[in-house]
Amino acid sequence: MTGPHAGRVAGIGLLAMSVLAGFANFGVVEQVVTPADAATPLFRAGVLALVLVVALDTLVALALREFFSPVDHALSTLTAWFRLVYAAVFLVAIAQLSAAVGEPDALARIEDFRGLWDLGLILFGGHLLLLGLLAYRSANVPTALAVLLAAAGLGYAVDGAGSVAGFSTGLATFTFVGEVLFMCWLLVKGGTAAARDDRRSLAGADRP
Repeated sequence: MTGPHAGRVAGIGLLAMSVLAGFANFGVVEQVVTPADAATPLFRAGVLALVLVVALDTLVALALREFFSPVDHALSTLTAWFRLVYAAVFLVAIAQLSAAVGEPDALARIEDFRGLWDLGLILFGGHLLLLGLLAYRSANVPTALAVLLAAAGLGYAVDGAGSVAGFSTGLATFTFVGEVLFMCWLLVKGGTAAARDDRRSLAGADRP
């Protein structure tokens, strides 16, 4: 998977994840109000969709590492590891949903899923923060998009930490737009060229 192709692959993966995660979370998990709801074929389909999201998370992590490797190979590798570890935590969380199928304590299992996912979102936020840094240093990615991507990471990290601590901030409700815009940018521009580190260093010159 070459750099230009990696950008397009990452964009397609993120789009597929958005569809699958939207269906699973809002169409299935959030609709469970009784243990019987967790015994339906629809609930099983939602769990399967989330497992596919984990697989796509892995693909996206590797694709973004390849795409941003020319900017900073070590940092792009670290960024990928944050997403991979997040995916592993998310998979453990999904196991709680799988264990909820047909069980009388299904609602408690779903709460366990949410708690583990919130923990994972701290890692995901770290991934986006590092990704924002890579995007900022890239010659290809607009500065505003890099800043919005980092803001999305901060939103997820703060929300995840807040939920683990027992309070909700809802910050990601407003900052997630950076993640969405980055996905759109990858779909439109990500296949044209790999990211390059020739526009600005962290302390470098002006950048358009």
